[in-house]
Amino acid sequence: MAISHDLYRPGAPDPQWLERMYNNRARVLDYGDYFARWTAASALARRGIACELDVIYGNGPREALDVFPAARKGAPLAVFVHGGYWKSMDKAEHSFVAAALHDLGAAVVVPNYGRCPQCGIAQITLQLVRATAWAWRHARDFNADPRRVVVMGHSAGAHAAAMLLACVWPVHDRALPARLVKGALGLSGIYDLEPLMNVPSLQEVLRITPRQALLASPARLSAPGRGCFYAVAGGQESGEFLRQNRLLQQAWGHERVPVAQAVAGLNHFSIVDALVKPGSRVHTLARQWLRSV
Repeated sequence: MAISHDLYRPGAPDPQWLERMYNNRARVLDYGDYFARWTAASALARRGIACELDVIYGNGPREALDVFPAARKGAPLAVFVHGGYWKSMDKAEHSFVAAALHDLGAAVVVPNYGRCPQCGIAQITLQLVRATAWAWRHARDFNADPRRVVVMGHSAGAHAAAMLLACVWPVHDRALPARLVKGALGLSGIYDLEPLMNVPSLQEVLRITPRQALLASPARLSAPGRGCFYAVAGGQESGEFLRQNRLLQQAWGHERVPVAQAVAGLNHFSIVDALVKPGSRVHTLARQWLRSV
């Protein structure tokens, strides 16, 4: 059931302003350096730890995932969903995140998913529901405890993490537990899709309709009955991303979203680096989740 909160309303900001707010590659001019570093670090990670690549979890476009088994049985299971505005990026560029979470004792699954405009955001969300359900079913095959599932994601992946926490799993499959996902961590997420409808460079590809914005925006859905979401953004993000980071806490309440924090000195891409850096606030939150579930 959708509920109303203090959300963005079209008509006040103009498309050019929204473009400046949401075009992160224009805001962070050296974004290519981040991607090159992530790709190189991910190649090293896949050579350095055991993994099973390109495991099929469904029949849809790009429905494959990479699995990084835990070193010991009974480990927490972290599903990491990469960003890219639902139109770019790949799981292969994010194995370095899996390596960092593996070092914290977790088994890690990194799924791919379809891209807009071939797939809509709602369809992509359902793909990730299937990927997470697959991970739950097969958890013990890679030394994970299916009762200890946490989802983490960056940007569009943070949107997915919130949707997966709110998912009513038995509706998808009656064999699934209601609380399949115990908690989630979102990095620089988008929790209300409506503003993106007025961002020219995004809407051209995403093609979000008002109905899709209503049904696939976590901040426009009722809060999940259980579990917690940690929302973290870089302090150097645009005003809109900082607003989006606070939005889910305003919509779902402090009990469900106890953390809605902007971390000083981080931008939209360096926040992913912070996730893998021991001692950083973001890494600490990830460690806390994995130890508490």
